[in-house]
Amino acid sequence: MRAYSPVEIERLRIPELPFDGEWERAFGRPSRFERWYVDGASASGKSSFVMMLAKKLCDFGKVDYVSLEEGANLSFKKRISRLRMGDVAGRFKVVTDTTAAGLAERLAKPKSAQFVVIDSVQYLDVQSFAQLKRLLLDRFPRKSFILVSQLYKGRPKGKMADDLKFDCGVKVHTKGYRAYCQGRYADNAEAYFTVWEEGACQYHLSE
Repeated sequence: MRAYSPVEIERLRIPELPFDGEWERAFGRPSRFERWYVDGASASGKSSFVMMLAKKLCDFGKVDYVSLEEGANLSFKKRISRLRMGDVAGRFKVVTDTTAAGLAERLAKPKSAQFVVIDSVQYLDVQSFAQLKRLLLDRFPRKSFILVSQLYKGRPKGKMADDLKFDCGVKVHTKGYRAYCQGRYADNAEAYFTVWEEGACQYHLSE
């Protein structure tokens, strides 16, 4: 057990993600070791947002995009092309057909990715949040995990995803091609990141 004074807490050196512009307005400056939870209904802009976030994180380190739900299918390929992920090819890798143990083995290697996107957590071969923590999250505390979840009737699909949302420091919900931050770092609860300007305008004008 360790007890800190307020002064000691203030002196802790915890690296931040140096977001600026629209990224900072929507998400603040989270710890670069933070856990992210992302969900959203079908056709809300979730998949595009996650890919855009992965591209942005390439500014700060290597990114593994673990594509479990889509694999490397045609829709995924088109998203890669549309968002010009080739621009960050040196720092961005797509991982498919893996298990939690296989991913842990990959992340344990020297010079492995600092940021890990898992899309979607429901497709990972773990049965509980405790197992996910043991195999990945707690084992690699100096990596940032971006955990994408499906929804069922407006809630995270399954108890593991529900527990995961509660645990993560950055919570993002996509709606109408906007990504809203519900986490601990954004100062403005009404701020959002626009995924697709034209689609967002059409959606929100029709509300």
